[in-house]
Amino acid sequence: MSSMPAQKVTTFLMFEGRAEEAMTFYTSLFDDSEVLAVSRYGPGEEGVEGSVRHATFTLAGQQFMCIDSSVSHGFTFTPAMSLYVRCDSESELDRRYAALVEKGQELMPLGSYGFSAKFGWLVDRFGVSWQLNLDH
Repeated sequence: MSSMPAQKVTTFLMFEGRAEEAMTFYTSLFDDSEVLAVSRYGPGEEGVEGSVRHATFTLAGQQFMCIDSSVSHGFTFTPAMSLYVRCDSESELDRRYAALVEKGQELMPLGSYGFSAKFGWLVDRFGVSWQLNLDH
């Protein structure tokens, strides 16, 4: 166990049936990432049996939580809230961007913008928004 204090603010992602798929995909893209805990809906419970009641995972050492909501909501993710990723190299940025944008949507294609030499903003296949920036 780390001697660092527990993270006090955690991003919480609500899915409707794709939480495990998203969590597995995201953890595959970043070093120092892992699924920490998963609890699942059981038989006769409100959620779909076997889907994620609650999970915690890390991406690049930062903790996240996710669920598969047992209730269908009239809202989903919005690009007004995004995960901002500083990449150490252009190849790292390109690899992550390509993986995340697949079956998603570009909001700002990878390019050189006044505030960054290389930046891209996208919505992934799960509806989560990401901004990726070359950290120089």
